[in-house]
Amino acid sequence: MSFRPMFQQRAVAPLAASLLAGGVALYPRRTAFAEEPRDLKKPIYDDYEDEIPTTRNIPTPTTPAAVSSSIIPATPTSSSATSSPTPTDILTAQVRQARLFLYQNSLAVETCFNNFLSRALHIENAFTNTVASLAPSPESGERLLPGGVYVVVAAMAGSIVSRNRGLILRTASPLAFGTVAAWTLLPVTMRNVSDLVWEYEKKVPVVADSHLRFRAQAEHFYHTGVAHSAMGRAMMEEKIGEARKKLEEIVSKGH
Repeated sequence: MSFRPMFQQRAVAPLAASLLAGGVALYPRRTAFAEEPRDLKKPIYDDYEDEIPTTRNIPTPTTPAAVSSSIIPATPTSSSATSSPTPTDILTAQVRQARLFLYQNSLAVETCFNNFLSRALHIENAFTNTVASLAPSPESGERLLPGGVYVVVAAMAGSIVSRNRGLILRTASPLAFGTVAAWTLLPVTMRNVSDLVWEYEKKVPVVADSHLRFRAQAEHFYHTGVAHSAMGRAMMEEKIGEARKKLEEIVSKGH
């Protein structure tokens, strides 16, 4: 009796195994996909709820009258148009005019001062460059210090020579002595000075023409004087030669 349940369990186990195998064999096989949608049924009615506009989304139309009223500003009232300016407004306008007047005058004064400084600096630079251009070049070998001292001494000598003469001679003699000494001792510097004077004289045609005529006459007198001196020297040498010959003849006859 005790072994009957055991025999019944052993008889049921093969029967259950055969039923399970038959169920697996008869069950329809189907491949399962990981991303396959769960619900493959197509709905009968399409859902157009998102496309149907609601009363909340429909914009309210604007009438032309409303647009014109929003664009055109409100016209001032007759009371504001006829109101006179207040004392504060009048004072503000006067202060503004006074500030503009002061600003314009101060700007004009500043501009004039800047222009004056610019002209002064330009004149200073021009004077410095002019003085520097009068100096002789290092290649010429001319020195201003000893030559200038000699020119001053020559001018003082001319003043001493003509101290007992007339006013014109006392004025012209130092100038003549100094000019001759300057052209002799400082030829390069005097050439630069004469070129600078000529540049200023060309700005006045009358003075330039007078200078050219005076220079031509001076050169003519100089060349004439040189020629006459050469002729006088030749005549003197000739006379001296004749006198020497006569003296030799007299001496030879005396012996």
